[in-house]
Amino acid sequence: MGRFDEVYDRSLSDPEGFWTEAAEAIHWEKKWDKLLDKSNPPFYRWFSGAECNTCYNAVDRHVEEGRADQAALIYDSPITGSKKTFTYRQLRDEVAKCAGVLKKHGVGKGDRVIVYMPMIPEAAISMLACARLGAVHSVVFGGFAANELATRIDDCEPKVILSASCGIEPGRVIAYKPLLDEAQEIASCKVDACVILQREQQTCELISGHDHDWSAEMAAAQPADCVTVAATDPLYILYTSGTTGQPKGVVRDNGGHMVALKWSMKNIYNVAPGDVYWAASDVGWVVGHSYIVYAPLLNGNTTILFEGKPVGTPDAGQFWRVIAEHGVSVLFTAPTAFRAIKKEDPKAELMGQYEMSKLHTLFLAGERTDPDTLHWAKDNLRVPVIDHWWQTETGWPIGSNCMGIEQLPIKPGSPTRAVPGYDVRTLDPETGDVVPSGELGAICIKLPMPPSCFPTLWNASDRYREAYMEKFPGYYQTGDAGYLDEDGYIFVMTRTDDIINVAGHRLSTGAMEEVLSDHPDVAECAVIGVADQLKGQVPLGFLVLSAGVNRGHDEIVGEVVKLVRERIGPVAAFKTATVIDRLPKTRSGKILRGTMQKIADSETYKMPATIDDPAILDEIEAALKDIGYAGG
Repeated sequence: MGRFDEVYDRSLSDPEGFWTEAAEAIHWEKKWDKLLDKSNPPFYRWFSGAECNTCYNAVDRHVEEGRADQAALIYDSPITGSKKTFTYRQLRDEVAKCAGVLKKHGVGKGDRVIVYMPMIPEAAISMLACARLGAVHSVVFGGFAANELATRIDDCEPKVILSASCGIEPGRVIAYKPLLDEAQEIASCKVDACVILQREQQTCELISGHDHDWSAEMAAAQPADCVTVAATDPLYILYTSGTTGQPKGVVRDNGGHMVALKWSMKNIYNVAPGDVYWAASDVGWVVGHSYIVYAPLLNGNTTILFEGKPVGTPDAGQFWRVIAEHGVSVLFTAPTAFRAIKKEDPKAELMGQYEMSKLHTLFLAGERTDPDTLHWAKDNLRVPVIDHWWQTETGWPIGSNCMGIEQLPIKPGSPTRAVPGYDVRTLDPETGDVVPSGELGAICIKLPMPPSCFPTLWNASDRYREAYMEKFPGYYQTGDAGYLDEDGYIFVMTRTDDIINVAGHRLSTGAMEEVLSDHPDVAECAVIGVADQLKGQVPLGFLVLSAGVNRGHDEIVGEVVKLVRERIGPVAAFKTATVIDRLPKTRSGKILRGTMQKIADSETYKMPATIDDPAILDEIEAALKDIGYAGG
């Protein structure tokens, strides 16, 4: 039995001992009465009766224990041409002042605060300031549409909103204030005050008595101390899109969240305190919460907050510059970032300009990593490339190659095995029985889930039960489909609703995408199931070609159709694909397959709130009409 098996088996056979040991790494004001409260399933609570403060563990503790002068946060913004480093001492002082500003405006333990900001240091400072006071933050991605922001205001009823005058995208400035004002007009909940950071790229008018200038407030603030909270008190609410159009407010607690995140830094990512860790994501998403702000700081790392894009700010070599300049040990990003870089610079020529000797591992998550992208990254970076899988709801990885325990063999297309603490099974969607290895099913996690996984939804406990726990009693339904192989490796093929039924055969669109992305001319792709009178559904492919490909589109489409036929078989009925310039995505890089499917089937759809560029949907509709879909 290998080291990983020992650790994993212990986490399931002796969760009490396992998580008690992991919890030793956290500073507690008071230890727990009960490690796991099972009295009200499926609402399990970890570290019941314990008291703590997340901000103290992430910031103040390091100042007291000798890291005061180490860099805690590096802000690097190629989009504005600015950089700034905060030591742990400087970060503590800024956070304490920001907490003082919130306190002055009446924010206390349990009150909610919305953070509506771009990727600037003040976003992380705002989050930590809320944690310092025991207030509950809800970060809403900066630039989100006014009605989406209003929905979140009404759901969490914040006392204060912390914002900025604008966000900056390549080639455009997005004014936040009009969106913020409109959202407050639409919302029935009235917010007491807004504190707004004026950015030099575009300032805004402040409403007297309601809006307050960030800089002036910070200058006059009385620093606030850490407030002790219960381990089971909420740290934050993070809204994830709901199928009903009503967003789901995922709640994260204080105690279990800290224990799992701190444990993950050494055991999954293999980073030591003092190392530079970079999650190239956004604070508006769970990756930003967990791995830009909380986990690296809990672990005493230097974390990077990057305001830019993998390509276009100014070129496809920007990631390599950041890694070289700041001595990054681990990079964590979405596969879509690497696909964008690969499309612009297929031979990775820009990589050769930078010395990246400190980088020892690349982690990819957010969407399935196709084997082609994995091989390209591995061949060019010459470091292990780890595909890992998790969700907003869990807050940390479900499946990963745990690099700090034992590196297991990599199987392209798999995020390796379940992380210690998670008991992952594949269930038959009809019967709920565990299916044999290698067979497609609904991927579920046996309850109770480990610490840091969401204990409930904000003000929606019935919805929590119905959406996640009811279909398979005793299990959390991830909404992902796939299989476990004979070695226990997880293969996440698709969302449960992306399994298509072709003439009675259940097929995964993810498996077809894997084949398409293997074609040398294809940079990115997506496969959806479209309605078909004869077969119920048939697959339809979308191809984005690599830069510099000048061959005829029909020829390339013919080749990918042949590839699917060879590798999956005629049963897939894959006969149609179209070449497009770009795929519609959320700002976090997820492809909007469901929306594409509705357009293809001429169904009405709601414009996704998280879409990166709404104009792209018109391009998709035009492409579909050309091949006889979307009412064409």
